[in-house]
Amino acid sequence: MNAPSESPHILLVDDEQSLREPLAEYLAGQGFAVTEAESAAAARARIAESAPDLVLLDIMMPGEDGLSLCRHLVEARRIPVIFLTARTEATDRIVGLELGADDYVVKPFEPRELVARIRTVLRRVARGASPQEQAEDWHYLFEGWRLDPLKRKLTDPEGISVPLSTAEFRLLRALLDHPRAVLDRDRLLDMVQGRTAHLFDRAVDNQVSRLRRKIEADSRNPTLILTVRGGGYRLAAEVRRAPPDGTP
Repeated sequence: MNAPSESPHILLVDDEQSLREPLAEYLAGQGFAVTEAESAAAARARIAESAPDLVLLDIMMPGEDGLSLCRHLVEARRIPVIFLTARTEATDRIVGLELGADDYVVKPFEPRELVARIRTVLRRVARGASPQEQAEDWHYLFEGWRLDPLKRKLTDPEGISVPLSTAEFRLLRALLDHPRAVLDRDRLLDMVQGRTAHLFDRAVDNQVSRLRRKIEADSRNPTLILTVRGGGYRLAAEVRRAPPDGTP
């Protein structure tokens, strides 16, 4: 099913037919165009036919699981993902969110809450960046480092590529978008993961520690990502933007 332009297109991926079909009907009644898929393989086929605006994704499915599909959707397709999870899957939820999922709801859930979560994520995606920031191919330059936001590629001052996880990339970009500003944990949580703050309060500190180990000369005595007592974190560097073929 292809979505008309005025109707957000939702791909619902869940192997439980008893949940999938009535939920698809409910979402259609709320003004969404809905496509169903019973597996990750079926979801990949549907996406090849017509890319959705958002994917509702079950974590536990036969064959390829939701975490693997989420990685593909976020890194290769840049499609927003909301997980549908069981109460016993707390660890998987955290892993999924660190992979880049936008939100989650726990089964059994209230359909109205799910619709509210969907609309929140779609609004956040639609807001996007300012016209200047929408030049996504422009690189971030700071202290000799270069970040390519399209390829999510970070290179050090020697030109060596430094791999970043999805969570590390989002955190670094949030800091680069607000150089020298103090970003408290709540704001970083909202910028990096949206509504998942209650799961990620400590994870912000963990991700900062991991990122420091990659970009600081001495992660125990950081000079780029500084901790602000009682406040949060601050990127202590000048940040410039340059086209992909531009020189630092």
